[in-house]
Amino acid sequence: EDPVGNGHEEKENNPFAEYMWMENEEDFNRQVEEELQEQEFLDRCFQEMLEEEDQDWFIPARDLPQGMGQLQQQLHGLSVGDGHGSEDILSKSNLNPDAKEFVPGVKY
Repeated sequence: EDPVGNGHEEKENNPFAEYMWMENEEDFNRQVEEELQEQEFLDRCFQEMLEEEDQDWFIPARDLPQGMGQLQQQLHGLSVGDGHGSEDILSKSNLNPDAKEFVPGVKY
């Protein structure tokens, strides 16, 4: 069928059907605002949760007193002996070299 001069067919009931969404524009805007506020609230809660979690972590640079940094560096500088002094320790030992090897949970 031929369209009428306004671009709509004669049989179309409401020539303004494509603009009917504007009737509920305020409700739509209110719904979008609520969703945005809810998202903002969730973002704030998530950020607070991350900040609380950061407070629970032990970070030496932040949580130790200033003098502890030097002590920590000294501790890192320590090393376990390389075995050259072990003969000296063995000569002073009161342990029985002929004793059975200790195994936890085994009764002799």
